[in-house]
Amino acid sequence: MRASRVRRALAVAVAAGAMVLSVTAASGSAARSMPTASRLPAVRADTLAARYAADHDVIVRSERAARRMGDTSRADHLAGLAASGRQFLSFDPRDDGLAVEVLGDLAHADRVVVLVPGSDTTLDTFDEIGTRYASVAGGARTLRAEMHRLAPDTKTAVVAWLGYHAPRTLSRDVVTTARATAGGSQLRLLMGQLKKVNAAAPVTLMCHSYGTVVCGSAVQPPASPAAPLDRLAGIVAVGSPGMGLRSASDIAVRVPVWAGRGADDWIAGVPHTSVHVPGATIGFGTDPVSRGFGARTFDAGSGGHSDYFKPGGLALHNLALISLGHGEAVSHG
Repeated sequence: MRASRVRRALAVAVAAGAMVLSVTAASGSAARSMPTASRLPAVRADTLAARYAADHDVIVRSERAARRMGDTSRADHLAGLAASGRQFLSFDPRDDGLAVEVLGDLAHADRVVVLVPGSDTTLDTFDEIGTRYASVAGGARTLRAEMHRLAPDTKTAVVAWLGYHAPRTLSRDVVTTARATAGGSQLRLLMGQLKKVNAAAPVTLMCHSYGTVVCGSAVQPPASPAAPLDRLAGIVAVGSPGMGLRSASDIAVRVPVWAGRGADDWIAGVPHTSVHVPGATIGFGTDPVSRGFGARTFDAGSGGHSDYFKPGGLALHNLALISLGHGEAVSHG
């Protein structure tokens, strides 16, 4: 039995080690010596402008610091983040970085979506990871554009959330739940902040790849009350290796749970199992698109692991419908 468990753990590790093609190198010494913002005001509707301005200032100063230290790659990426009109609710340029970008008027939105990305997401891949739409910021933009196309009179806000330290594909962390557990705590904090900014808007968690494990951690029954989740309208898992849950019924609140996988997504070949070893859990449990998980499955089209937010795709169309609360119009796989 013990040998069998070890073999299963190794199988999960080997398969999941191929999760998302890594397109970025480790950030350089500049990332470890960056300026940080002075203490920001608490997140409320009336402090958003101040936070956006303060974080823009940090991004600009970080870009200059990176150029002084010769890290031109990081500096170029930071220059993109500093572009006029971009709004960052929080930002930390150190190491791989953290960034939470808001698209739209968060305080007055009718619907809010939080996009939670998977492995290899850093400041250097925030805007592009192979393609623009595969990145957390690019996917947030294509999703919001599709929502506007389908419902032009609905005020929407999409949050591109790099609020946790995503694992690298070729690392031990990518097959364990440790980063997801830490990220889940941060995601719950964000949900509480969103409630303070806009208490009326329903919030949908849109989770991709390892980000689905983060979302699963965030919505498990906590020791404390689940108040930050009371505006949660739904959870969507795409390209998931498992959410760290046995079934959709394990979440702390009763909301629709959706799952989809593109026909050409290699994640289907990852062993959807979970093995507990000393000091870690390897693998992420039940496949969310399986009948036993109990999610509402939708047609994610013929694309691959990085194609869910591709403009014009069936997956993006269905994701936008779910985000707008029009689940009845979603096509099913």
